[in-house]
Amino acid sequence: MSKSNVTRRGVLRTGAVAGAGLAVPTIFTASSASAFTNEPTGSSVTLGFNVPQTGPYADEGADELRAYELAVEHLNGGGDGGMLNTFSSKALQGNGIMGKKVEYVTGDTQTKSDAARASAKSMIEKDGAIMITGGSSSGVAVAVQALCQEAGVIFMAGLTHSNDTTGKDKRANGFRHFFNSYMSGAALAPVLANAYGTDRKAYHLTADYNWGYTTEEAVRSSTEAMGWETVGTVLTPLTQTDFSSYIAPVLQSDADVLVLNHYGGNMVNSLTNAVQFGLRDRMVNGKNFEIVVPLYSRLMAKGAGANVKGIFGSTNWHWSLQDEGSKAFVQSFGTKYGFPPSQAAHTCYVQALLYADAVERAGSFNPCAVVEALEGFEFDGMGNGPTLYRAEDHQCFKDVLVVKGKENPSSEFDLLEIVEVTPVEQVTYAPDHPQFAGGALGTCNAGA
Repeated sequence: MSKSNVTRRGVLRTGAVAGAGLAVPTIFTASSASAFTNEPTGSSVTLGFNVPQTGPYADEGADELRAYELAVEHLNGGGDGGMLNTFSSKALQGNGIMGKKVEYVTGDTQTKSDAARASAKSMIEKDGAIMITGGSSSGVAVAVQALCQEAGVIFMAGLTHSNDTTGKDKRANGFRHFFNSYMSGAALAPVLANAYGTDRKAYHLTADYNWGYTTEEAVRSSTEAMGWETVGTVLTPLTQTDFSSYIAPVLQSDADVLVLNHYGGNMVNSLTNAVQFGLRDRMVNGKNFEIVVPLYSRLMAKGAGANVKGIFGSTNWHWSLQDEGSKAFVQSFGTKYGFPPSQAAHTCYVQALLYADAVERAGSFNPCAVVEALEGFEFDGMGNGPTLYRAEDHQCFKDVLVVKGKENPSSEFDLLEIVEVTPVEQVTYAPDHPQFAGGALGTCNAGA
């Protein structure tokens, strides 16, 4: 159940200044010398779900919140158990976490870093959240991950795709299950070469924040390596809703491919504008003009409608997968909400379970014990096949899906088809790869 935004009764907190001026709550117990931030002392434990409830990524945020609520239900022994039944680790028993009932508080990131930090700070200091999770923007993820590092709580990233999250801005208290920009480029390039050839001229429209930058870099690097030429790159504001003024110059260039490094409502609007300008009906350089969307989701496909037909992209997970974990999650989510889950919902549900499982395996809520339990953890049964949480950067490594818009969808949910399951080996990179250069993981912070 959701907790109201009030301090839990019977727990004394005081503010201690840490790091960059963040007031960190300290729990005083009989063994205060070994205490850590928001150490649970009663019969329940509070998690903080920080998602975009307003702004351009609100659709993803709504689905994330649905998934978190389902995860809490399953952790507390309700429903059909979902992926608790397929998860290779059997530490979770449906009796909460370490026998404590799971409760939660929510925040609205607004897809703005300052708002996201403020809501996360409130959940930690006022509501006693011991773990923060969520988000549908890499700018938000990087900001909240840094705050959680300062506060001494674990951050289980939601939907964040920028290389930076587990690259130059990685933190010891932060973990990402979602894939990243490099993986999208590595998975997409061979499929695009096979479908469109290696002699192409690409024009990029890119969201003006860290996710857009690293996605453009990854796709450019992978496609240029196979022979494509990049003829234009233009940054677009995250708040943009009409992309007509950005599409028009594409018509004046000699590009024969438009790459839309946009997500959520941005992608829906820019793709719609591109189709309205007739790009999909054009012939340039003796070739059919093509559009590529590096990061896809079912929610975006639904928003863009028929405009997605035949357009390639990548995705972290899709509800049509037939492994036992995916089927269990789709069944649980569909029964509760009446429609299939998005990739945002999937990764958030999984992150909640992975955190709870790490606590159980560690035998402690102490963030440093949780970090140790997650680093190098290999698991299966969560919908992506065998997966590794790499110790060096806290990035999950697993197979990546290349999808395209269906020409003849059977329903409003059946909009994407999987065209390639890219094996994890093809998307794995060294921890010091140039696209992830800079920054140090550091050491865990238990806070109090």
